[in-house]
Amino acid sequence: MDMQAAAERSDAILDAVLHEIRPELRWTHGPTTVGSCDVSRRRVVMTEISAERRGNLLGVVDRFWRESEYRMTVVNNDAEFPAIYARTNDGFGVRLRIGGEGQAFFQVDTPCVRESEVADSTSRATAPLYEGAEFIPRPDIHSDFWSGGGG
Repeated sequence: MDMQAAAERSDAILDAVLHEIRPELRWTHGPTTVGSCDVSRRRVVMTEISAERRGNLLGVVDRFWRESEYRMTVVNNDAEFPAIYARTNDGFGVRLRIGGEGQAFFQVDTPCVRESEVADSTSRATAPLYEGAEFIPRPDIHSDFWSGGGG
């Protein structure tokens, strides 16, 4: 497998987990980084996720990854900045972490693969793209479910 194929596999992993989350989260592409033999793909959630809904999100993702036979490697139950990390059967590292203001970050890190060029993701973002922006802003899309309370 070369870096491009690994990046495409990473996109498929990210597409699958985001497809499982209902109601839908709106997301944009984070930066793709290329190491000496690996690639990292990122998605930044632009839907506001309330403190009361973070556990719902992590639960849905944790359940899906376990059903996909991913091996859970770290579960951080921090109240403010929770995160879950897992590994696929073919060695891809996956994670979901909650950052400032409840912004969710998904990332897939590939195993070491053959060097190649890596094209931008062809997955279609569901929130505005911030190409050329130095920073992706904090979440700014309201969801009656995700941005609301626990009731």
